[in-house]
Amino acid sequence: MFTGCGTALVTPFRSDSSLDEPALRTLVKRQIDAGIDFLCPCGTTGESPTLAREEHLRVVEITVDEARGRVPVLAGAGGYNTREVIELIADLQKLGVTGILSVTPYYNKPTQDGLYQHYRAIAESTNLPILVYSVQPRTAVNVEPATLVRLAGIPNIVGVKEASGSISQMASILARVPDSFIVLSGDDAVTIPLTALGGRGVISVVSNEIPAEFKELTHAALDGNFARARQLQRKYQELMEINFIETSPGPVKFAMARMGLLEPVWRLPIVGPQKSSQQRIEAVLESLGLLTGVRA
Repeated sequence: MFTGCGTALVTPFRSDSSLDEPALRTLVKRQIDAGIDFLCPCGTTGESPTLAREEHLRVVEITVDEARGRVPVLAGAGGYNTREVIELIADLQKLGVTGILSVTPYYNKPTQDGLYQHYRAIAESTNLPILVYSVQPRTAVNVEPATLVRLAGIPNIVGVKEASGSISQMASILARVPDSFIVLSGDDAVTIPLTALGGRGVISVVSNEIPAEFKELTHAALDGNFARARQLQRKYQELMEINFIETSPGPVKFAMARMGLLEPVWRLPIVGPQKSSQQRIEAVLESLGLLTGVRA
């Protein structure tokens, strides 16, 4: 179900910082028309920590409504308060999401057993499939391979978005978890090596900008056509890199604004890229012919 290229959707805002619902609907439709495999609203790229609970639910509701069952919706629901995460998941389930992507508790730095108990409690609260989101560079908490092996024994914990930054750790996970356990890249640039090791694809930032192209790259790798995958990687590597020239989603939303897809608005503490970064982003977009988009 969550195989191939999924997009970690940005959340578009109006100039007054309110949710831009028409733009969100347009973005979701654009993704589906491009053939994306699944959608991930309200993750880090969607600025979920800045969304009020009602906004979080509304973003997911719109995504589910626009998807109309054509693609799975893997909604974000994570954090350091296990009880609140469980309550949010219950509300998301009522909206008809396909599954839950749950980032590790951040800041309070639980032990590995604390992580296991956290995810076990979440899993026992719902029958939805759950993917663990391990992103140590952002949360200061790493889900170690041995912990993922334990979690894989829970029936509805079906996979992990692996964004530790360690290829060695990814290889260790894939060597130890059951074949049915889904391992997805959380870093666009390492989609090919993770897939070569047995991963099932990616939850992507760059597919906000180039959904069809990055889906093609992902499926080429999944099909073993690494020559084509490498060709696309070379073409879009700079775009993958420039999206993280400053804290994401600052750069990707600026790029999408220049492509005519949304307003250049972020919620504090995320801000738009500084002028020098903007110029570098625009140069990459220009080189790829991506500055010609017109907002629908």
